[in-house]
Parts: sequence; structure tokens; C-alpha cells
Amino acid sequence: MPTLTPNPPLAAALTLLASAFVAGTTLLAKALGTEVLGPPLHPFQISQGRFLFALMAFSLAALVLRPTLRAVAWHMHSLRVLFGWGGVTLMFAAAAFIPLSDATAISFLNPIVAMLLAIPLLGERVGPIRLIAAAIGFTGAMILLRPTPEAFQPAALLALGAAFALGCEVIVIKRLTGREGAMQILLVNNIIGVVIASLAAVWVWITPTPAQWLALAGIGLLMASAQACFINAISRADASFVSPFWYATLIFAGLYDFLVFAVLPDVVSILGTLIIVTGAGLLAWREARLRPSADSPSGTSPKPPE
Repeated sequence: MPTLTPNPPLAAALTLLASAFVAGTTLLAKALGTEVLGPPLHPFQISQGRFLFALMAFSLAALVLRPTLRAVAWHMHSLRVLFGWGGVTLMFAAAAFIPLSDATAISFLNPIVAMLLAIPLLGERVGPIRLIAAAIGFTGAMILLRPTPEAFQPAALLALGAAFALGCEVIVIKRLTGREGAMQILLVNNIIGVVIASLAAVWVWITPTPAQWLALAGIGLLMASAQACFINAISRADASFVSPFWYATLIFAGLYDFLVFAVLPDVVSILGTLIIVTGAGLLAWREARLRPSADSPSGTSPKPPE
């Protein structure tokens, strides 16, 4: 990925914009998964729309930019997309049943999952600070799960599954880093994503209403915009600087949920979210201390928009 002229303020603004876009995709997914815009769509069909319309956006961008394409590691891309598609689909499913802030917060466990998976899969060593950060993050997730007979949220397990799948994807992304250009990765990611998502969606397909088509297009375009903003952000500043701004996604998710669905986070939601952010923040701080000059997202930073 080419490094542009360093501009930390612009990088921060682009990351905040990307986080607003990502929270917007979850909001639209919640509307599509409920009866707000018509008969509820299956998460498989929502994921298909996300990949299809994002591919259309990136294809148009490629026609204008004409990027140089190199040999594609199709097997690694396919594995990455399989995890990414699974994570996104589970996230969209969770958003239909629990508050957006809860679903988003639980999905932010993905850097911690990636760190733990890196031990057996990449042979990385994990020190006590990272283990403490992982324990803090999982404590927050358990609080959000509300593990009591009266308050347990089964749908929160979907968000937990999304965090695991997206954490697995981070491991594959680390293998791809530096091998291919950003535009090529985005194009290949969405091409394979359309194929996988379409094969799954065909079994649950119903014809969307006009409003649902607009929402599906909105998800794809917002996600494509988020990816473009994030890539530009980490080209202008270190990942250790950009990563903390990514947590604004939690704020936007809560704000959208309140404005559109009149859902206010309760004390348990706020407490669990703060604990997860504390764990992930400790992990990001430790990563910055170890590699202060990193110029790409590491496995222990929040994952770029999927």
C-alpha cells in the first residue's frame, strides 16, 4: 500500500467517517432483518447485497483508477472471504435481535480472538499484558451476554460468533499483507464474496421491496466507502494512531439505534462495552509500544471494515 503524505488529523477524520459508515451498515441490516422496510430478509440475503453493491462500487473505481493487478493468491483470498462473510452474516443476524451497541461491542473482540489464534497458528508469543487484555475483553463480553436465566440474550452468541470469524479472518489478512495492492485485494475480496454469498442466499431468497433494495445498495456503498476511508487513513498515519478512533463505531451504533429505533443502552450494556473497550485499548497500547512505527493494521488492532 503506497504511503501518502503524513497527515494525522486527516487520518483521524477519515477513520471517524469510516466508523460512522460501518455503524450505518449495521443500522440498515437491522432494518432489513426486522419488519421496518417490508418482510424481514434473511442475513444470507443481506450479506449478498453488501458484497454485490460493494463490488459494483469498486469495479467503477477500478475503471477510473486502472490499478496494476498482480498474481492473485486465490486460495488465501477465498479463506479470508469465507471467514469475513461468516462474520458479517452473523453480525447482521445479531443486529436484528439485540441493541446495535451490544452487537458492535461484542464484535470488537475480534482483535483479541486474533491474538489468541496467532499463538497456535502463527507461532506468536503472548506476554502477560496481552493475556490480561484478553481476559478483560472476554469479561466485558460475558457481561453483555447477560448469563442469567432471566436476562440471557441468545442472539448475543451470534455477535460472539461474528467476533470469532472476524478474528480468524485477521490471521489470514496477516498472511496477505504486503503481497498485493489495496485495490486488488478489495476487488478480489468482493468478487469471491458475491459468489459465496449468492450460493447461500439462493436458498432463502425473497424479492426485496423497493425500500429494501435501496437499503441493500446503501449497505454495499457505505461499506465500500468505509473501506476506502480506512485505507486512506492508514496510508496517512500509523495504525497505532488510527486504531483508537475506530472505537467511535460504538458511539455511532448507539446513536443510530436511539434515533431510529428509540433504543437506549442500559447500565449493563454501558458497563460491558466500557470493559471490552478497556481490554482492546490495552491491547492496542501494548502493540503500539512493541511496534510504534507500524504502517498497517496488526492482528491486535480493530479489524478494517469488512
